[in-house]
Amino acid sequence: MKSRLNAVKLTSLFALRKPPLAATAVAAGIVASLAALTTLSANPAFAQAGKAVELRYATVAPAKTVWVNQAERVVKAADEESGGSVKISVFHSGQLGSEADTLQQMARGRIDIGAFTSVTAALMVPEMLALTAPFYFTDKKEGDCVIDSLTPVVRELWAGKGVQFLGWGHSGEPVAAAKRPLTSPADVKGLKLSVVGTKAPVNYFTALGGNPTAVNTAELSTALQTGLIDWVPVPTTFYVAAGLGKVAPVMTRLEYADFPTLHLMNKATYDQLSPDQQQALSRAWARTPTAQMRKEVRDFEQVMRNAHEKGGGQIVQLTSEQREAWRKTSAPLWPKWMEDIGPGGPKMAEQVEVARKICAKQG
Repeated sequence: MKSRLNAVKLTSLFALRKPPLAATAVAAGIVASLAALTTLSANPAFAQAGKAVELRYATVAPAKTVWVNQAERVVKAADEESGGSVKISVFHSGQLGSEADTLQQMARGRIDIGAFTSVTAALMVPEMLALTAPFYFTDKKEGDCVIDSLTPVVRELWAGKGVQFLGWGHSGEPVAAAKRPLTSPADVKGLKLSVVGTKAPVNYFTALGGNPTAVNTAELSTALQTGLIDWVPVPTTFYVAAGLGKVAPVMTRLEYADFPTLHLMNKATYDQLSPDQQQALSRAWARTPTAQMRKEVRDFEQVMRNAHEKGGGQIVQLTSEQREAWRKTSAPLWPKWMEDIGPGGPKMAEQVEVARKICAKQG
């Protein structure tokens, strides 16, 4: 702050005295140097020139899950692609805070990079919820295609928040973690559930007759055990890895939406990287195509389902008729979902529809 004030004072002083051109050039150089020093000192990663940039990557994913494996792979790729000039440390299992907390810290530059589910990301960019409207996409193939097609739109939305979009990942499709099967909309009527406290999902589940509330991810198991909530929609891998199956042993495979993961970076930090380092990060993320990341998560979900059943848990698969019943019940609620997203919801909904048509032509 003191450096920045000094720079302002120098600028004002030379402007008032109107010195010769040479003096003006000297002053401009001093001001630029002070400004650069202020920028570098604001981020310890850039404090010492010539040393490798050290970045912190936050995720709430539990250790030894497919998501942490993917994070560690991109860390290795970044090190290799940058020739060792970019070092990333992964903090998993919510070591740096909850997803909502680390999202805010990333945006402020206290954490450099983070992996966030679309639901949590929507706390900052509500339009992300347009990608997760319940039973909106006809199948996973259509959902994947639409999400990939909207990459330029998503990148621009996050840039407006001072965040650099690095790439997609995959959280999985939500299952219902409960103590009994939930195979129809009528089954959730009157039940308490946990959803992230944004308007669209809250109103959707309220319209189904449920009683939504917001419970911190780390407290879900306790909330299910004590009866604070009756069920919660969560990705399969998280359900098993976090031990939710021990207190809510019935997994109903609702899988009503794709929950993409967004890899995001504080843009001010990103902009301080050299062009070569920025390109190295892009190459690091591009090493593993999004399609492969999705497949890895979906394959691992089967491993998790097997583990759940082996441990005595129950898995309920919806029939085509049951899924269609869910979709018919949800369809009238889609316009309200998009509207509840906020001012940008309707526009994003239009862009989703355009992407759907493009994907349909591609087959």
